Amino acid sequence: MTIGIGGWGSRRKPMSLIREILRSDLKDLTIVSYGGPDVGLLCAAGKVKKLIYGFVSLDSIPLEPHFRKARQSGAIEVVELDEGMLQWGLYAAALRLPFLPTRAGLGSDVLKYNPELKLVKSPYEDGEELVAVPALHLDVALIHMNRADAAGNGQFLGPDPYFDDLYCGAATRRFMSCEKIVPTKDLLLEGSLHTLKIHRMLIDGVIEAPGGAHFTECPPDYGRDEAFQKQYALAARDPDAWKDFVAQYLSLNSEAEYQEAVRKNR
Repeated sequence: MTIGIGGWGSRRKPMSLIREILRSDLKDLTIVSYGGPDVGLLCAAGKVKKLIYGFVSLDSIPLEPHFRKARQSGAIEVVELDEGMLQWGLYAAALRLPFLPTRAGLGSDVLKYNPELKLVKSPYEDGEELVAVPALHLDVALIHMNRADAAGNGQFLGPDPYFDDLYCGAATRRFMSCEKIVPTKDLLLEGSLHTLKIHRMLIDGVIEAPGGAHFTECPPDYGRDEAFQKQYALAARDPDAWKDFVAQYLSLNSEAEYQEAVRKNR
């Protein structure tokens, strides 16, 4: 199964849905992401077979520790793309096109390390040679938004929509968690029409999950939990410490128990 995960680095990630995958028997997943702890946690749990990514970072901590460990050990198959190429691959899938041409990646080692990527020549007078980024088709897309209505219209209230709409457009099934479900008529109380980035036609299911992006940021509702993220990164350095972290936060029966564990340890 190929799962695309919205958000960006350690920003507005659908972490409650990631934690649900950790509690499931899903495995051998292909993950597509501008990655953060979503990728790290799935790698640490042995859920990832293949990763297609533009980067994987915790933002304030540059390298995601579990991803680095999986990458360095060769535990996962990887396709490392230029950030613009990943965007173009999602866009091609959303448009139901086989590929989209771009200059992104030209002159870099992206083509060297991804020999399956092809070049195409412009059919016009310029005759320019471009990278043909193949469509990144997803079985499932997971995103997290600030507000949504019960029909699946989603609203971001932070500074950036990221590419959540492209993930949904590229996927067969799309699920959106949100900080709060509100009546449709109230969607414009906190943001303009332009913040309604996710249309209900792009969504198959919506889940109200307060704190669902924790420990990534979800402004203006909350910032990144830097103390928790530091605890996460320090635990990743030591197998025994990581085992304790998993027991304390991840081997719980529900998202509610996770949120309670976080509150108790603040």
